Amino acid sequence: MRLTLAKRSPLPGWIQVLVPVGAILVTLALSAIPILAAGGDIRLSYASLFRGALGTRYNFLETCVKAAPLTFTGLAAAFAFRAKFWNIGAEGQLLAGAIAAAWTGIHAGSLPPAAAVPLVCIAGFLAGGAWAAIPAILKTKYKVDDVVTSLLLNYVMWHIMGYLLFGPLQMPGSSWPRSPAIAEAARFPVLLARSRFHLGIVLAAAAVLIVWFINSKTVFGYQARAVGVNPRAAAFGGINVNSVILKTALISGGLAGMAGVGETAAIHFHLLMDISPGFGYSGIAVAMLGRLHPLGTALSAFFFSVILVGAQSMSRITGVPTYIAEVIQGMSLLVMLVALLLTEYRIKAVRN
Repeated sequence: MRLTLAKRSPLPGWIQVLVPVGAILVTLALSAIPILAAGGDIRLSYASLFRGALGTRYNFLETCVKAAPLTFTGLAAAFAFRAKFWNIGAEGQLLAGAIAAAWTGIHAGSLPPAAAVPLVCIAGFLAGGAWAAIPAILKTKYKVDDVVTSLLLNYVMWHIMGYLLFGPLQMPGSSWPRSPAIAEAARFPVLLARSRFHLGIVLAAAAVLIVWFINSKTVFGYQARAVGVNPRAAAFGGINVNSVILKTALISGGLAGMAGVGETAAIHFHLLMDISPGFGYSGIAVAMLGRLHPLGTALSAFFFSVILVGAQSMSRITGVPTYIAEVIQGMSLLVMLVALLLTEYRIKAVRN
C-alpha cells in the first residue's frame, strides 16, 4: 500500500474565498516569531505596521501607490499561469516597459499630454509583451522550458538596461547610471492634492476589470482556461494551443511592462538601475495569494503593499528591521501553497 494525492471535488465558493484570508492570518501569526527574535513587541509592532500603512490619508495613499506595480505584475503572473504559461519573467518585462517608457518620454517633449501619456503606455505595454513573447515562442516552437527561459531573461534585460544607462541613455554629464528626465507631457498626472496618487493607480484598477472581462466573458478567456486545464484536449477540440500561449504571453508581458511605465512616468521620471525593488518576483506571490483571480490579485497586492509601507513605520517605532516585510511576503506564499494543497487534494491510500 502506498500513499498518493487525489484531487478533491471543488469546494464551495465561500470556502475558496476564506482560504486566502486564513492564509494571511496564519502568516501574521507565524511572522510573530521573527519579530520576537528581533526584539520587537508583538502588539506594538503590528499596531505600528498597520497604522503606518493605513492610519492617515497620506499613508493610505502611499499604500495605494505601492500597490499599483504589484497589481500589474500580479495580474501578469495570474493571467499567464491560468493558461499554464509559467511566466517567471515579469521582472524583466517590467524593466523592458520602463526602458521603452523612458525612451519614449524623453523624446515626447513636443507632444501634448493627451498624446504623450498614451504613447508612453503603449510603448511600455508592447515592450513588455515582446519580451514575454520570447519564452512563449521557445516553448511552442522548440519545447524549451518556459520557467527557465523567462527567469533567465530577467538577468538579460537587467544587463541590457545597464548597458543603456552607462551608454546611450545615460544623462549627459552624469557619472551615475541614470537617464535624462522624461518630458513633463509624458508624466502621469497626480490625481489627488498633497499626495503621489497618480493615473497609474487608476490604470491598474482598470486592468483588473479588463483581465476579469477577458477571463470570464470572451472566447479567448475560455480557450486560455481550456489550455491551462488540458492542452491536448484543447487541441483536440479545435483550439490553436500555440496561438493561445503566444497571445497570453503578449498580454501578460504587457501588464508587467505597465508596472515599469508607472514607475518611470509617475514616480522616478528617470530610468534607474534600481527602478524596481523586485516587483516582478513579488507579483508571483501576489498572484498565488489571490488564487489567480483578478480581484483576488488586486486585494493581495494591496495586502503586500500594506506590509511594505507599514514595515518602515514599524522599524522606526520598534526597531524591528524593515526586511521583516520580505519575510512576511515569502511566508505568505508558503502558507498559501500549503493551504491550496490541503484544500484541493487529499491523501489517498492505494493498494500495490
